[in-house]
Amino acid sequence: MPRVLLIEDDPSVREGVELGLRRRGHDVRTAATGEAGLAALAEFRPDLLLLDLMLPGMNGVQVCRRVRESSQLPIIMLTARGDDFDVVIGLEAGADDYIVKPARTEVIEARIRAVLRRIEEPGGGRPAVEFHGELAVDRAGLTVAKSGERVSLAPSELKLLLHLCAAPEQVFSRQQLLEHVWEHSYHGDARLVDACVRRLRNKIEDVPGSPRYIQTLRGFGYRFGPL
Repeated sequence: MPRVLLIEDDPSVREGVELGLRRRGHDVRTAATGEAGLAALAEFRPDLLLLDLMLPGMNGVQVCRRVRESSQLPIIMLTARGDDFDVVIGLEAGADDYIVKPARTEVIEARIRAVLRRIEEPGGGRPAVEFHGELAVDRAGLTVAKSGERVSLAPSELKLLLHLCAAPEQVFSRQQLLEHVWEHSYHGDARLVDACVRRLRNKIEDVPGSPRYIQTLRGFGYRFGPL
């Protein structure tokens, strides 16, 4: 079972989530502050980080940015308000998904599994390594290179790119991408998609503001080029 680091300052939430995940077989380490969480990160080496946004001192957005400086560890944010402006900032900082508190253990478990799930087979008769302009996408090794240099992608960024480039020129709505990439079967939050697209563009586009690979069709969604 995945090892989970939970950074949450509310004792009741922290203890409830920890107990629920331990009952499902997870190895869980907790921290009450961002600073303590970063210290535990190096020692515990988790498979996924559950990160509260509203932490005392170093807040969740700052923690997320610090983690992303050196790691593509999957990150799920915990927030008390789904419409909180900080959610957008957290997603832009590199979080892969978010959960609105309070949440049942089965919901948290499902999100953890969705974020950690990887592509098992290249599939579709396509070569393991695909070349799209300067991009080389290795579906078997789950790596991406641009002009021969490795591009470090967070799990949601990699999943999104794999899904888009599997069907070049096909337009995907935000809801379709939420269902296929994030596995949100309900009418999900389009901010997840838009924030991930912006982060991905910053990593693979020469000029993110004038994208060559991931193009926006206003009113419809996104498609993969390259132009």
